[in-house]
Amino acid sequence: MAKSLRSKWRRKMRAEKRKKNAPKELARLKQALSLDKKGEAVMTDMQEIATVVPADKVKKQTDVDMEEVGGDDGKMDMDSKRNKKTQLDENGQYPAWMSQRQAKKLKGKRMGKKGGQGGKKKKGISW
Repeated sequence: MAKSLRSKWRRKMRAEKRKKNAPKELARLKQALSLDKKGEAVMTDMQEIATVVPADKVKKQTDVDMEEVGGDDGKMDMDSKRNKKTQLDENGQYPAWMSQRQAKKLKGKRMGKKGGQGGKKKKGISW
């Protein structure tokens, strides 16, 4: 497919960029592999920057935290002032996540019910 001049030029330039960056990338890979096989050297470097905590200790701490919050039942914070049928809040606003098209559709349904039979007559021949 890609046989236009632009794509050929881009392909050529990408190849040149790969050639230029290959030595840097190779050096970076060698440095990463020269570190200890288990990643021990990485951890020693990390200890200089941040505190390293064993995974078991973190797991136990999160388990204790989850038990304390156990009375919440994991329910979300819901906006209870919103009408479930029309999705409108007390100020007549639709939720922020609702698209304009969807809001317009719901409004049309709502207004259609209000109008009843006294609305506009359809154009066309009726016999």
